[in-house]
Amino acid sequence: RREPEGTVLYRIVQSEWATAQSLLAHRERHIPRFCRREVEGFLRCGILAHGFARVFCEDCRCDEVVAFSCKGRGFCPSCGTRRMVDTAAFLVDKVIPDEAPVRQWVLSLPYRVRFVCAHDPAALAAVRRILVRAIAGYYERTAAHLGKPRPRAGAVAFVQRFDSALRLNVHFHVLWLDGVYSHQLERIGVEWCEHEQVTDADVALLVRRVRDRVRRKLRQLGKWPEDGD
Repeated sequence: RREPEGTVLYRIVQSEWATAQSLLAHRERHIPRFCRREVEGFLRCGILAHGFARVFCEDCRCDEVVAFSCKGRGFCPSCGTRRMVDTAAFLVDKVIPDEAPVRQWVLSLPYRVRFVCAHDPAALAAVRRILVRAIAGYYERTAAHLGKPRPRAGAVAFVQRFDSALRLNVHFHVLWLDGVYSHQLERIGVEWCEHEQVTDADVALLVRRVRDRVRRKLRQLGKWPEDGD
């Protein structure tokens, strides 16, 4: 049986969580509900006292108990790893074409935008759409300039909420097919067109493009934090 109560991470969170809540309450600071849900779920994950399933093998006649998991998306090492492995296998087996190389794009956010996205799902979704559209446009415009008809890019985007030190750090990891699929109306099927090179100048242009669009969108939504906030 997995024994999370024996790990350093579990012992630290278990011993300091109540103290952290008391200190923040004393300072009149609010802990978001999703943060409390993730931490409290992690403290129950894999602990038999919080529920388990009894498993019986008819072949070897053995009994085992399996503790319930939190299935969290935050920082639980067990559930996060299981979800990551399952998702990776699904993408490799069912989604990403064999002939297409994949490039990872990462968007890190400044603090003022990071905190808005952490507490506002609508703002988070808007920033993700801007990122995907900006890079898709980059791939498709490059292919169109090379004479490729009707180019279409593809990507899978993931939101990460924590960094390696468990600090709140909302950022995006996006897996892009490093190229486009091209299609001519009079022909059956599609053609794969690999992207030749991504330069530093391309990345700098995309950063400026995403920055300006995010700022403009958050202002339209009334969620852009002003300097005094």
